[in-house]
Amino acid sequence: MIRKFISRLLGRKPSGPCVIPHARHGIRREAVSNGSRRVVETLQDNGYQAFVVGGAVRDLLAGIRPKDFDVATSATPEQVRQCFRRARIIGRRFQIVHVTMGQETVEVTTFRGHHGQQDTPRAQTDDQGRVLRDNVFGSQKEDAARRDFTVNALYYDPVTETVTDYHQGLADLERKTLRMIGHPATRYREDPVRMLRAVRLAAKLDFSIDAETLRPLGELAGLIENVPPSRLFDEMLKLLSSGHALKCLRSLRAEGLHHGLLPLLDVIVEQPQGERFVTLALENTDRRVREGRPISPGFLFATLLWNEVLIQWEALKAGGERPLPAFYQAMDEVLGAQAEKLAITRRVASDIKDIWALQPRFETRSGKRPHGMLEKPRFKAGLDFLLMRAESGEVDAALAQWWSDFLDADGETRAAMLLAQAPDTQKKRRRRKRKPAADATDAVEAAEATDSASAATAAATECP
Repeated sequence: MIRKFISRLLGRKPSGPCVIPHARHGIRREAVSNGSRRVVETLQDNGYQAFVVGGAVRDLLAGIRPKDFDVATSATPEQVRQCFRRARIIGRRFQIVHVTMGQETVEVTTFRGHHGQQDTPRAQTDDQGRVLRDNVFGSQKEDAARRDFTVNALYYDPVTETVTDYHQGLADLERKTLRMIGHPATRYREDPVRMLRAVRLAAKLDFSIDAETLRPLGELAGLIENVPPSRLFDEMLKLLSSGHALKCLRSLRAEGLHHGLLPLLDVIVEQPQGERFVTLALENTDRRVREGRPISPGFLFATLLWNEVLIQWEALKAGGERPLPAFYQAMDEVLGAQAEKLAITRRVASDIKDIWALQPRFETRSGKRPHGMLEKPRFKAGLDFLLMRAESGEVDAALAQWWSDFLDADGETRAAMLLAQAPDTQKKRRRRKRKPAADATDAVEAAEATDSASAATAAATECP
């Protein structure tokens, strides 16, 4: 306490970490998952340092239930694997260990060290400074310095119930400030995904981004193009499923980070109709996340890219393509353009196309097709998509209401609904089967001939 007081008077930060007791931070060991707690205890029993670290500690301090619990340790990946019966080493950029505890998989990382020093190998980087491979191990202090934001550099020991804080992360959390550890521009160059992460965390935690951390975002936004599509896809999924997707995308647009990431976001300012549709979709997604209900990545990306499909579809039809072939071509072209930026998995891409392909089919409400539509695997998702299109004003609300009623109706009601949709078609078919009507004279002559034939038949019958 005396050292901290003197350091504050002299304007210097304490050189060592701040060990915060339970009475100050309030996290109890029961708040940590059983699996991660057992991993920490096992590693400590084997003589290694081990802590629950990163986002889990941050969320617990912020009163948010963490989705998972990661562990950081002084043990190397090989040493970690030797401590557990069910463990495997994964990763190339930085090796980690997945330890299975019952139904839970705990991610265990070794403390990272500073690269480029005399006694450590230099990390592999590209021309822009992005780290490609970085298997450099170090101490807990070095590991804390290597983390991105101060609120993510907190270490919780469930055995002693203490939090170790090297960079005043707890103070930043209480001030609701997101601050980068180290020089922000350099850290963004090491990993451009940190720019997206800064926006996502600020929206999720309702934090403001520190001025020094915020300043380089605009000028370094182009570095995102250098990120592997698979990592970008994973980060976008985290952003969209954070429960604050709408706020995140508005922040991305404000900082200029949306350009080239999703084409829809590039033109959203010029497309009020598209903006309304995306807003409805993201509001619905955020609501489902907050309610603990599942969300579909395929549905999310289908909504974000739908306006691009419409624009491309209209362009193809204007060029002379027939409507339906033009629609499918527009789908393929939009997804093909995204493949260069986001490594959308084959399964997600298939879901997207299934949802889109149902939309023109909703226009047909007669015959056997509506019954066949109900059997489609993605029918419910396609109908939800149609309902949002109607709510945004893109299609007639009566169309979406008809399909909702048809889904909920019984067999007799469905038959009546289909019959009500096709009276004109049945009349036309009956008219096609009728022969041309004869004039009045022909009708009279035909009648007289019939009567004469009948009389002759009767006379012949009376003869013996």
